[in-house]
Amino acid sequence: MASVEVSLKEMMASVEGAVGAAVVDYTSGMALGTLGGNKDLDLNIAAAGNTDVIRAKVRTMEQLGLQSEIEDILITLEGQYHLIRLVTGRNGNGLFLYLVLDKGRSNLAMARHQLKRVEEQLEV
Repeated sequence: MASVEVSLKEMMASVEGAVGAAVVDYTSGMALGTLGGNKDLDLNIAAAGNTDVIRAKVRTMEQLGLQSEIEDILITLEGQYHLIRLVTGRNGNGLFLYLVLDKGRSNLAMARHQLKRVEEQLEV
């Protein structure tokens, strides 16, 4: 099992092209921890904003009567991927992993695989 700090370091170190990472509580919109980012990427603001994305998707799925669970959400920008992975299991209810990748230096499939691995080991 891994702490929030260890999980953030794992996301940044194991995913080529990682620019920033956060573990976020989507019930409050607060980041439990962040690593990376830059002057153009405030991870605390991104955490709060992506909370709204998750809430909207969950609400839409309920309205559609979909019984599936969200694995991840991908937002593709011109130069970046923003990957959101909901944490499942008894220790992660209400949390998500957030990873920003440089589009030109990253492998999206590998990033998704690594986030799944981090999610499985996260203990809060």
